[in-house]
Amino acid sequence: MILTYSYKKISRYRNYFVLSLLLLFSTVSMISGQQEREEPPPFKERLFFGGNFGLQFGTFTDIQVAPVIGLWVLPRLAVGVGPDYRFYKDPYERTNIYGGKGYMQFVVIKNLNSFLPLGVNTGIFFHAEDELLSLESSYWKGAGTSGRFYINTLLAGGGISQQIGRRSSMNIMVLWALNDPGYEVYGTPEIRVSLIF
Repeated sequence: MILTYSYKKISRYRNYFVLSLLLLFSTVSMISGQQEREEPPPFKERLFFGGNFGLQFGTFTDIQVAPVIGLWVLPRLAVGVGPDYRFYKDPYERTNIYGGKGYMQFVVIKNLNSFLPLGVNTGIFFHAEDELLSLESSYWKGAGTSGRFYINTLLAGGGISQQIGRRSSMNIMVLWALNDPGYEVYGTPEIRVSLIF
């Protein structure tokens, strides 16, 4: 009985040992099989343009234009900046909102098809944004100032990116205002569709 117990114990350790060796060899072969790129892509290939454009007509009119210019700092990290303009009209008043934004995007999954073979080349990313907007106090009555005033809002969330060309993609984002000052400029959540090329 003691012989059987020790044989089972040795057999179990042998299985762990063989599994460890297989894991080690497969890891070494994957690392040696990967080739590092000699140099990063040129600046021109890392630069991108795009933005979002929104139209809503009817009882409430909301027109938004927000172009961006950005740079892929790392293969999975992009930063971008751009102006933002909105014309908003309800049945009683109208206002102009303008300002600028800076954002950072981190790609978590470049191609979802490599994990789930669904036949779509969709990526998943995190998005963080800092937006500074100028509002009219005549429209937002509770501002406590006269003329125009500024609000600075941090937005965070994520989205999906669908490739539509070699360097172009369509992004759908869902963002939440982390420090919304209460002027109801943003939806809860804010849903954006943008094009990048």
